[in-house]
Amino acid sequence: MALLEVRDLKVHFKIQNGWVKAVDGVSFSIDAGETMGLVGESGCGKTTAAYAITQLLPPNGHIKGGKIMYKGSDLLKISIRPDGRLDEFNEDIRKIRWKEISMIFQGAMNAFNPVFRVGDQIVEAIQLHEDVDDEKAVERAKALFNFVGIPEDRITNYPHEFSGGMKQRAMIALALALSPKFIIADEPTTALDVITQDRILFEIRKLQEKLKMAMMIITHDVSVVAEVSDKIAVMYAGRIMEIGKTVQVFKSTAHPYTSGLLGSFPSIEGERHRLVSIPGFPPDLVNPPTGCPFHPRCQYAQQNCSKAVPAGIELEPGHISYCHYARELQPKMRRLGS
Repeated sequence: MALLEVRDLKVHFKIQNGWVKAVDGVSFSIDAGETMGLVGESGCGKTTAAYAITQLLPPNGHIKGGKIMYKGSDLLKISIRPDGRLDEFNEDIRKIRWKEISMIFQGAMNAFNPVFRVGDQIVEAIQLHEDVDDEKAVERAKALFNFVGIPEDRITNYPHEFSGGMKQRAMIALALALSPKFIIADEPTTALDVITQDRILFEIRKLQEKLKMAMMIITHDVSVVAEVSDKIAVMYAGRIMEIGKTVQVFKSTAHPYTSGLLGSFPSIEGERHRLVSIPGFPPDLVNPPTGCPFHPRCQYAQQNCSKAVPAGIELEPGHISYCHYARELQPKMRRLGS
């Protein structure tokens, strides 16, 4: 049984112009100790899916369908209201949040309360979930600071006294404070230099193996996904376009959007080639395209693509492409990728 399983999740936001279909039927699963990379352009729904799992959606966010199964229990049943909104202050969810499921927020610059010391905020999180005295909680916070490369004497500093990279590392320390079973990392290394990024990713990977901790990394950086992920889910316009083991998605690409996404990043291996951008713009999610959401930008689109939503085609065990012509296009995209 998977540690986390998301089934046909739909999250829509109510705005003046209608409903924004931010997540529109997403499904994936993550096993204990496994890392999944969730990649895609800005605005495709990656962070919304993460906020639905942690139940931190804003008031205009509504769950329109689906299940979020964690250790066999549906988290949505615990706190969903009749109108589809979530009760983010539900006590049962608060016991799970941070202790079982924690999150490294994308906006580390704004994630900490500016009027409290950074160390105090980590200590508070520890003591809210565990019966630990002040001395032991502070020692654990100092150990976490050392782990992410921040001098432990900075534990008494306020957030404004940290640089952007230090705030990012402190955010990672806070997410690891209670050794959760599942971590959602939303652009976890954006503000870090490549040396620090590589070291922290390596240490997190070691910690994962030791504690059998699962992780979902949300990022635009394909190199990060390639380095740390066991499998990848490629998202576009609120839907999963392709999902599979990392090697499968990179070496046997089976969706035009995945091919375009990978082609827009440079590689330090193989022959040098000109980077290729994906033409056009992401769709308006209030009025998304009919059929395959990527068809207006797809160079391989045919008449059927604008009429029917593609069903998942399993090309090999665990490797699924949501493209009508995945089998026909896969050999061509494999040649392009090589």
